[in-house]
This record gives sequence, C-alpha cells and structure tokens, in this order.
Amino acid sequence: MTSQVSSTAEQADGAVVAEQRPPLPGAGQDGASGPSPEGGQQAEAKEVRKLDRVIIRFAGDSGDGMQLTGDRFTSETASFGNDLSTLPNFPAEIRAPAGTLPGVSSFQLHFADHDILTPGDAPNVLVAMNPAALKANIADVPRGAEIIVNTDEFTKRAMQKVGYAQSPLEDGSLDGFSVHPVPLTTLTVEALKEFDLSRKDAGRSKNMFALGLLSWMYHRPTEGTEKFLKSKFAKKPDIMAANIAAFRAGWNFGETTEDFAVSYEVAPAASAFPTGTYRNISGNLALSYGLVAAGRLAELPLYLGSYPITPASDILHELSKHKNFGVRTFQAEDEIAGIGAALGAAFGGSLAVTTTSGPGVALKSETIGLAVSLELPLLIVDIQRGGPSTGLPTKTEQADLLQAMYGRNGEAPVPVVAPQTPADCFDAAIEAARIALEYRTPVFLLSDGYLANGSEPWRVPETDSLPDLRTPFATGPNHTQEDGTEVFWPYKRDPETLARPWAVPGTPGLEHRIGGIEKQDGTGNISYDPANHEFMVRTRQAKIDGIEVPDIEVDDPSGGARLLVLGWGSTYGPITAAVRRMRTDGEYVAQAHLRHLNPFPKNLGEILKRYDKVVIPEMNLGQLASLIRAEYLVDAQSFTQVTGLPFKAEQLATALKEALDG
Repeated sequence: MTSQVSSTAEQADGAVVAEQRPPLPGAGQDGASGPSPEGGQQAEAKEVRKLDRVIIRFAGDSGDGMQLTGDRFTSETASFGNDLSTLPNFPAEIRAPAGTLPGVSSFQLHFADHDILTPGDAPNVLVAMNPAALKANIADVPRGAEIIVNTDEFTKRAMQKVGYAQSPLEDGSLDGFSVHPVPLTTLTVEALKEFDLSRKDAGRSKNMFALGLLSWMYHRPTEGTEKFLKSKFAKKPDIMAANIAAFRAGWNFGETTEDFAVSYEVAPAASAFPTGTYRNISGNLALSYGLVAAGRLAELPLYLGSYPITPASDILHELSKHKNFGVRTFQAEDEIAGIGAALGAAFGGSLAVTTTSGPGVALKSETIGLAVSLELPLLIVDIQRGGPSTGLPTKTEQADLLQAMYGRNGEAPVPVVAPQTPADCFDAAIEAARIALEYRTPVFLLSDGYLANGSEPWRVPETDSLPDLRTPFATGPNHTQEDGTEVFWPYKRDPETLARPWAVPGTPGLEHRIGGIEKQDGTGNISYDPANHEFMVRTRQAKIDGIEVPDIEVDDPSGGARLLVLGWGSTYGPITAAVRRMRTDGEYVAQAHLRHLNPFPKNLGEILKRYDKVVIPEMNLGQLASLIRAEYLVDAQSFTQVTGLPFKAEQLATALKEALDG
C-alpha cells in the first residue's frame, strides 16, 4: 500500500525533522486549480511530526457531505495500512433544518500504527463546517485539540440559530484549543472560479476542500479519492473536475498556508495484522458478504425477503447486486410480507433471510413463531437501533435481546447469535446459517447500528478455511409402517440434532402437511392431543438447548483476577479497550465475550463461578444481566447506557475500577 506522500525522515536520536512535499498538481490536469507556491517554487519546508494514533471528527450540516468526506478519508487510511475504527453519526431526518443542532451530521475516525478497538473517546481534531457543528461537538473535544472552523458560515443569523450570543471565534471561549479559522467556502469558490458554477453550487464542494486539507495534514494517499470522484461523476464531467479541483486546492492550501506549520504522519500498522489481503469494510457490508458466502458454502440459492428500514436497508441494497452468486432479493410491501416470502423460500429449499430492525421484528413475530412450528431454516437479521417504537432510527442500542429471546406467543425458542465487530459480522452470518441449516430452525442474528455503519480492516479469508454448510434434502421414505409400507414422516428427527427432514416440494413421495397448528410427532398430522403437544414443545426446546456452540474463552493473563467483565455484541471494542487500560494501570481484570446468547456456551456457568464479581456492560437497561442472574444465580452487576452512542473506553474503565474497589 503506497502513497504519493513520502515518509518522514528521522534522526538517530528519534527527533522528528522537517521534510518538504511538493503541492498536488494545479491547473492543467482535469481542469483542477488551486493555491500553489509563487513563481513555481516549492513551499518552505514544514515540520512533520510522527504520531502513533489520531482521532478526527468531521462535523457539519446534514447536507455538507460529512459522511462522504469521512468515508473517503477512511478508505485512503485503510489503503495506507493503518488500523482504524469509525463512528458515523447522522440525523434520522432525510434533510433536517439547515444550520440547526438536530441537523448536525458527524463522522469520527480513529486510526493508528497499532491495533485499536474503538472510534476513540474524544477527537484530537474537529472539523466544524458551521456554528451548529461546533456547538454540538465542542463538549467532546479536549483542551489543546485542534479545531478547523469554516469561518464563512459564522454569520450572525447562523450563530443565533444555535444560541450563540457572540461569536465563539471572538469571545475567548475557544482559547484553550488550537483553532484554525479557514474560510472554506470562499477558498473553494475561488478555486473553482474557472468553472461555470454559481457560488452556491461551487460552495457545495467545500467538503472536498476540507478533505484535501486533512489529507495533506495527515499524509493520506490521494489517488484513490481522485479515482473515486472520476467514477462517481463520470456522467457529469464538469462536476467531476470541480470536485477534483477543490480536493487538490485543499491539499495545496495546507502545503502553502502559514497557519498549518506542522503536518503529521501515522505509520502503517503492518505489525498489528497477520499476513493476508485486507480491505476496509462496514458491518452491514461484511454481513452481506457473509450471507452470500453461506449460500455458496451450502450450495443453496440465497433468498432475501425484506422491507427497507434503517439501519438494515444497506443489506438489501448490497445483496441485490449479487444475482451472479444465486442471490434473489424481494423488496416486499411490508415487514410481514417480507418474512412470509422468506419462509416460503425456506420451504422451497433456499437459504432464506429476512432483514429488519427492532420495530420490524415486532411485526415479524407471528411468522417467526410459524417458522419455529414448521422447523425450517430461516435467518432473522436484526440491526438493532434505539427504541421503543420508532425511537432513534439512526442511533445504536442493544435493547432487542429479550425480544429475540421471548418476543413470540407460546414456547417458541430461537437461537441467538451476535457479532462483536464490523468485520466479525461476516463470520457471525456464516455461523447463524450453520445453526439454521443443521438444526432446521429460525436463528436471530443481532447486530446494531454501531456495527452496521462502523468500519474496520477485514482480512479476506481463504475459501478453504470456511466451513462446509451443505445440508442434504430428504429424498425418499424414512419410516417403515407395521404393514411394511415405506412412508415419509416429516417430523421424524435426527437422533443427534433433533432436526426434522428438509423435504423440498415436488419431490415424489414426500408430500406432507404444513401449517401453524400443532403437529403429531413423526407423522406431522394435525394433533390436539395434550400429551403430544407437551412432547413437541419440550422437543423443540431440547433441540435448541442441544445446539453445539464453542465454549466461551476467558482472557485472564494473570490468572489472579477477581473481576470478570462479560459482554456481548458491539460492546466488545469499548470493553477490551477499557480492560487494556486497567491492566496498564496494574489492575487484574478478566474478560469474556458472548457470541451465542441462546443457547449459552456450556462452560459459561463454571466460568462465572470463578470470579468474585461479574460486571456486564450493555447498551440497554440490563437485559443480558437479567438472563445471567436467572440462569446461573450469579449476582451480576449491570453497567448500562441508552444514549444512542457506544460506550467510551475511559468511561468503562472508571466504572470497572469502581466495581473492583467497591
């Protein structure tokens, strides 16, 4: 992975020395133009400082392109070889009122030369495109951090809209920060003056100017962004050229202006990763690839029946692109139709999936119960978000665990699997498919908005390392009657897994009854017999209880920890970062993380009894803690938040220290 930015020279004693970098090409290439050194001379050499990690937050109005800016910076950072973690944060409204606090959109990126686990607690650099962005984010910015402010937007009206009586750029409130006032809009318009664009249209490229400036500031590669812009606006060459010009102008501005006397270098994190091929990936994309891979590993067509809902819609969008892998997608008229079609596809022999978020799970609950009764493989992908009801559509939460466990009428047990990082969504999807196919059951896959929209480097697996998911269909009679006749019993079970046969419609001799009314054991005929109903209920529960899942592993390097931190899902990154901080401070802490929430790993009870204290951090009001207390009679202590944002590592470390000392 290379960049056009040369590496920083270091003296033998470790001191950082300055290097000189030429500006990006100006006019004459794709119509780009921008600031350049006078007389064609290179700018005076600027100091380059080496850092081990940086946290940057881009913030602006929801129409300022902050998500695109952050995504492009992330892509270039991944190509450079840094480890990274991201946190997009945007309004639920399609277009919130411009310049207001509810309309602020932000994108935080943490990148480093070593292994990292979270998007970071607080930004080292805040790029604020308007007063609302500054006000909404300033509380998170530590003193001494750098703030790049688009001064063009700090008009009296814009400041009054968010409650600034005086300009924060002039009243001394930012004296504790390193503030860089930059007229981003004016500079962008000036750079694009040769294009036939209005000031308003030219100003829309200010996010590319900011991206160019930050790319210079942190020695990010630039080729990928220019290639992206050429592809994205291939049918609009004027817009393409204008965006490239703005991007180059921002880069050259950083190189030539006196306000930015220092740039920074964060080396690749090659030593933090095993050898392999890596790419940057978001949770929803990894989950989509995992579903496609599961279909190929099972040698079954993949069928998605879905209704669009934030933050799960990306999976529908992505899977619709992969018809060449035997994927068929159906955008239904509502949630119930989506899962109904998916269950029908499962009956027809497909690896069936339905995707949704919490409110959609509520609508799908009756059909999930039907899938439990029919005992067919079905994946229910729930990308959790803030609730109840519509709640916080674009914010994250882990509050659907009890709904996944118990949100159906009757005794309707369903396995639950939860990924722990964006990249882990790939493996979790394959694991959920394994359970569904092997045990003929619907399976919940619980991701959340933090994982879905966040991204990190993902090592592309070798295909021969993936499991074989092939599952044989029933092909003929499986039961001999007293008179010697060979017949097919749809509920005659595998003695090890208790799974019933999977009989594809149209197979000669395998005609059988389906429906939601209770079945007779073996024959599958309708049965109202009390003893049979109890037997079937207990058998379905025993099938789920008997699912083979790996033992949970405990990270307790000292062997002398008294405190165990138990987590599930997306809390893995913040918990691990917090535990690392405590160990650095000399504390003994053990950590374990659950992927399988139903059934629990068989060794979990024994693990819990080893420790004097168990703390369970969750983004809900203690749902896993309630399950652990009920199942194992362990006095597990909850540490919870429901802010719509992930935990901060320092926040968790403080709480764990208090629990240990308490």
